[in-house]
Amino acid sequence: MQELRLLCLVVLVGLAQACPEPCECGEKYGFHIADCAYRDLQAVPSGFPANVTTLSLSANQLPSLPGGAFREVPRLQSLWLAHNEIRSVAAGALASLSQLKSLDLSHNLISDFAWSDLHSLSALQLLKMDSNELTFIPRDAFRSLRALRSLQLNHNRLHTLAEGTFAPLTALSHLQINDNPFDCTCGIVWFKTWALTTAVSIPEQDNITCTSPHVLKGTRLNRLLPLPCSAPSVQLTYQPSQDGAELRPGFVLALHCDVDGQPAPQLHWHIQTPGGTVEITSPNVGADGRALPGVLAASSRPRFQAFANGSLLIPDFGKLEEGTYSCLATNELGSAESSVNVALATPGEGGEDALGRRFQGKAAEGKVCYTVDNEVQPSGPEDNVVIIYLSRARGPEAAATAEGVPGKQPPGLLLLGQSLLFLFLASF
Repeated sequence: MQELRLLCLVVLVGLAQACPEPCECGEKYGFHIADCAYRDLQAVPSGFPANVTTLSLSANQLPSLPGGAFREVPRLQSLWLAHNEIRSVAAGALASLSQLKSLDLSHNLISDFAWSDLHSLSALQLLKMDSNELTFIPRDAFRSLRALRSLQLNHNRLHTLAEGTFAPLTALSHLQINDNPFDCTCGIVWFKTWALTTAVSIPEQDNITCTSPHVLKGTRLNRLLPLPCSAPSVQLTYQPSQDGAELRPGFVLALHCDVDGQPAPQLHWHIQTPGGTVEITSPNVGADGRALPGVLAASSRPRFQAFANGSLLIPDFGKLEEGTYSCLATNELGSAESSVNVALATPGEGGEDALGRRFQGKAAEGKVCYTVDNEVQPSGPEDNVVIIYLSRARGPEAAATAEGVPGKQPPGLLLLGQSLLFLFLASF
């Protein structure tokens, strides 16, 4: 018995000796505790014994948590960091704490948080992140937290929540998310529905309110009236084609992407040519075809001209412009995409384009024709639409248009030349 007591004394002395100087270390109720609270610390100290299971660093002056901050204490089950001045949590700061069950980061200034670190904390049961400066939570932030029971996100700066954010939290019983400046637009409607039907306890629902738009300011989320919301769609239309027209070098290619959705979707073009990838957020030109401020010099005309009405114009189409053209429409509720492969056919029947894709040629002898091969399946709820208008070019001025009604053929394009070649893509 005397030997056992001596052994315990040696262990406790060793633990105390390994404790960082500003902290107090000991054992209580079977937990190895390191208490570093109220020490005016400006950095996480080093020299902790590896068997520490509870670490308190609350009420200090920590400005940030760098990667590997807790590498010395991989057995931590509880980590208390409330009431510091933490603004950022770097990637890798928490990822090593696979046994962590309780994490308190409340009452800080956190706006930059490495959400991916949470993917390693599968044992976490309590997460307190209230009273910070968080503005955004990724959709998959909580994907690994199936043991989480309590989540506190109140008193932050969250404007919206991605649909399905809380779906992985199958053990969740308590969610506090009041006092955030929510934008009561279509993107938040799912959360209202979920909050009204879930078995999770959500206290202070009277303080889950709208901050914008102005007409809804102060409205309780659970009393928000239905909003006219719809995910984007990219509609495909077609008309009888008029193949066989003669094309000259430098003709104009125009595609029209007719999108619908509420709120109005943002249109983006993705162009893959033999020379590389081009990404365009529409529009990049004004009604006159000249680059918008910040895109290129005001007097310049981009190689690919994306207009506000959904049209994409390539005024001098050639072999270098062959490739895959995709339009992507996105709003708060989702996205829809449509793609088309375009290649110049040489006289003869069929061949390969500059990207190695097969196409069917319809060229008569002595003429160069243009063919389209649609290979990409639509991702939206309806058939996607890309309308292709081909014509001999008369110059950029004749081709430019941007103020047409969505879904209608751009009027400026219909004035190109006396003989036009229209190639329409039928529904997928």
